[in-house]
This record gives sequence, C-alpha cells and structure tokens, in this order.
Amino acid sequence: MLFLRWSSQDGVSDIFHGVWDRLTRQSLVAWLRRAYQVSERRVCRVTGLARSSHRYRSQADPQDELRLRLKELAAVRVRYGYRRLHVLLRREGWPINAKRVYRLYKEEGLRIRPKTPRRRSSRYRARAGLRPRVPTTAGRWTLWRTAWPTAAPFGS
Repeated sequence: MLFLRWSSQDGVSDIFHGVWDRLTRQSLVAWLRRAYQVSERRVCRVTGLARSSHRYRSQADPQDELRLRLKELAAVRVRYGYRRLHVLLRREGWPINAKRVYRLYKEEGLRIRPKTPRRRSSRYRARAGLRPRVPTTAGRWTLWRTAWPTAAPFGS
C-alpha cells in the first residue's frame, strides 16, 4: 500500500493546483483511490481538491433539446456564428440570451468554417504565367540609364 503525503515543499500539490478543471480532478481522485487503495480524504488532500467539490453534482439543466437544435442550425448554416444563430433561435421562440448561446456554442465545439478561396478563371492564370518578371526596380533603372550616351548628350 502506498502512503500519499501532502507537502508543499515537494511540489506535488502545486502540480494539481489550478491546472485542471473540476471534472478532471474528480476523475483523477476516483482513479487514485482505486489505484492506490487510499481514502478519499488523503487523495483530496494530495490533489488539492476540496472534498465538497469532489462530491458535487450539478443541478443545472443540461438543455439537451437546445443543444440539439443549435447543432442542427449550425450544420445547415455553416457560415453563421453564435450571434446569428441566437437570432434564429429567438425567432423560433426559444427564451435564451446570447451569452448562453455562446457558452453552448463553445461547449459543443462549434465554430465558423473558413471560406475556401475563389478560384480564378483560366485566362487570369494564363496571363500571370506569360508576364515577364523584372527582378527589381534597380534593374529597370540600370537598363534605362545605360541606354543614354555617356559623353556629351547634345553634341558639344
């Protein structure tokens, strides 16, 4: 049996502090209890998670119908963000504000799909390939300058 001790000097509790969210810590506590066969108190002390937080179960409504409708709208209207989807949901009669739509939009992993670049027609691509390339403006200047006679320009 492994004995876990909490110590601020060894940095064990620092690893777990503030890094993971509550659900990850809850699953970590459950796994440590099974793996090392230690008490809930000891594991919660090592991980820095309060026992009340470990035992907490959310009372909030998961809003499954709303999540499903939001996903359906986002699948049909791929270029709509959460603000425009919020307007559509309000028009359908959902009593919801934009902040909740934003939270659900993020939790479902939705995002606006990027636009694919428009393809140019073949005549533009053909012209771009036939155009002579001048390396620099200095190259143009030297060609122009060498075209003039270097002696007296007006025959004097």
